[in-house]
Amino acid sequence: MKYNRVLLKLSGEALAGDNKFGIDPLVVKDVARQIKDAKDLGVEIAIVCGGGNIWRGKTGSDMGMERASADYMGMLATVMNGLALQNALESVGVDTRLMSAISMKEVAEPYIRRRAVRHLEKGRVVIFGAGLGSPFMTTDTTAALRAAEINADVILMAKNGVDGVYSADPKIDANAIKYDYITYLDVINKDLKIMDQTAITLCKDNSIDLCVFNMQEDGNIAKACNGDAIGTTISKGE
Repeated sequence: MKYNRVLLKLSGEALAGDNKFGIDPLVVKDVARQIKDAKDLGVEIAIVCGGGNIWRGKTGSDMGMERASADYMGMLATVMNGLALQNALESVGVDTRLMSAISMKEVAEPYIRRRAVRHLEKGRVVIFGAGLGSPFMTTDTTAALRAAEINADVILMAKNGVDGVYSADPKIDANAIKYDYITYLDVINKDLKIMDQTAITLCKDNSIDLCVFNMQEDGNIAKACNGDAIGTTISKGE
């Protein structure tokens, strides 16, 4: 295995399927199966789920809500997604723990870094919910920070129908170039919209690789965990 410990970043939209909203149980079950296939390779897996399939804090803010309140609603959406994914993983025999940055002891463990690492060492999949527990922070930033905290080797960014990083939006620009490999400095200089700038800086400063790939191709999660050349790899470089 190229990677011993990975952090998988799933968008909320990935759990909605063709419905575009809410949680599609069949899609979640298929995602859980792919995660199990990757887990069976012997890699330790932590997961950060987005919440955009249920609620986006920015959307609420644009509608006139107080940004902090809207963001807290988004954090709760990530916990709902985490519960659905936990249930699906355990239904296929994967021991899983959901940890929340916001205290809700009836449904999730509180996030404690050392406890999270211990769960991973025991072979459990750990799902991080509720973002960082603070407003104005994206789940991209959550993924970057949690990856640094648990000493993950790489962040696997699973995208819906997007097979890597391009110089421009390939749906708009027919001349867009796909990158197989790029450095974080290039990402910043070219202003490529992969993650928010805070997340990119965290990854760069902590020398955490980032792999962007299409999760809709069956088996790609396991391939990414194995270090196969799929999608785009971003690293600090020399």
